[in-house]
Amino acid sequence: MTTSELEQFASWVENLIRRRGYDIDSPRGGGKSRLADEAGVHRAAITRLLQRQSMPDLETTRRLAHVLRVPVRDMLIRSGRLTEEDLPLPERPRAAPVGADGGASRLTLEEAAAGLGVPDDQREMFMRVAGQFLPPAAQRHDRRHIGE
Repeated sequence: MTTSELEQFASWVENLIRRRGYDIDSPRGGGKSRLADEAGVHRAAITRLLQRQSMPDLETTRRLAHVLRVPVRDMLIRSGRLTEEDLPLPERPRAAPVGADGGASRLTLEEAAAGLGVPDDQREMFMRVAGQFLPPAAQRHDRRHIGE
């Protein structure tokens, strides 16, 4: 990684940190410590990045992405560790598939979770929470898919 790449990445992360409400500009703002605590990383890793001294390791990058509410994919690409070709996005269908009744067929909650990249260990919780927002007929259909 070049100094320029580190500078660009650190500037991007710095802007994200500020937009998320962490006070990293005043000496007693506590933003670096709060961010480190919420991400479960050492404050020194945050300081080194913001001072353009070093790139955070992969685990720190993953944790920061979560706390800053950005996809890990974006963090890895912007950090220069991987390229968009290394982490391609899944292709999206151009038009909704047509169901047997002639209308657009709906995704199941399982298909939605898979398409959104919900981790396997969180998939059931995602389906239960998302299912609460479906109309009653769709809820009955999806309950069959999640074993209720």
